[in-house]
Amino acid sequence: MTQAPPLSSPRRIERLISGQPTSDGAGVKLTRVLTNDLQQRLDPFLMLDAFGSDQADDYIAGFPDHPHRGFETVTYMIAGRMRHRDSAGNEGLLENGGVQWMTAGRGVIHSELPEQEEGLMEGFQLWLNLPGARKMQAPWYRDFKAPELPRLRTAEGAEVTVIAGQSAGTAGAVQREVTEPLYLDIHLPAGAHFEQALPASHNAFIYVYRGQVQLGGQTVPVQKMAILANDAGSDGVRLQADQDSRLLLIAGRPLREPIVQYGPFVMNTKQEIYQAVTDFQSGQFAR
Repeated sequence: MTQAPPLSSPRRIERLISGQPTSDGAGVKLTRVLTNDLQQRLDPFLMLDAFGSDQADDYIAGFPDHPHRGFETVTYMIAGRMRHRDSAGNEGLLENGGVQWMTAGRGVIHSELPEQEEGLMEGFQLWLNLPGARKMQAPWYRDFKAPELPRLRTAEGAEVTVIAGQSAGTAGAVQREVTEPLYLDIHLPAGAHFEQALPASHNAFIYVYRGQVQLGGQTVPVQKMAILANDAGSDGVRLQADQDSRLLLIAGRPLREPIVQYGPFVMNTKQEIYQAVTDFQSGQFAR
């Protein structure tokens, strides 16, 4: 059991967001929760997609070879099996409860293809920006199987998987110095509550994917994102559930740098985007 110091000034909800149904890759159906128009508000995060279906036609074509430059992708699989291969020579199988963390850096081409023909496939992909000084670093990749991810249970009944950052003294699987991302998967049984300390300057949001939770006197229903206000003096997040619920809590230190995106490339200037396209077309990625 882990007990964290109580919060004195928890955050409130700034607004609730409904995701936009769309498709990506070779026609995979998904919900884009964090859209382009929220990138400045939720800096350093660029995108969050939620996918979930037990209809194979919704996911079977997967995500064939495609490039990235200038950011990191974090794929968290709740259910299903997806094979990753990339041009830097990495390969891994992402399956139930596992996480795939990839730093595209100066450029990588990868594919994510299902290794199942039926059943449920459910999970999330988060895009985390890289600071300008590190956008051209070497690509990096790591698979984490479910048993490798740090977990904690609080005295108040919450069960937490710590994908990135720290929670109640438990260090997550990945740490990043500049953006300082926090990525938690929180399971709250009916009647349980959970508190997480956060700097007031860090941008933060939650996404509820089972049940519903209460935050600052407001209810966040299932499949809704709540952007949390950056009120001066706030010291964290307090969540409560009146039914069994599961949610993601994601927060990070904003970069406050220009964001210029062209599809799978995210840089700081248009010239850097032009260069990314040229480098990709000339076969320079992941060499």
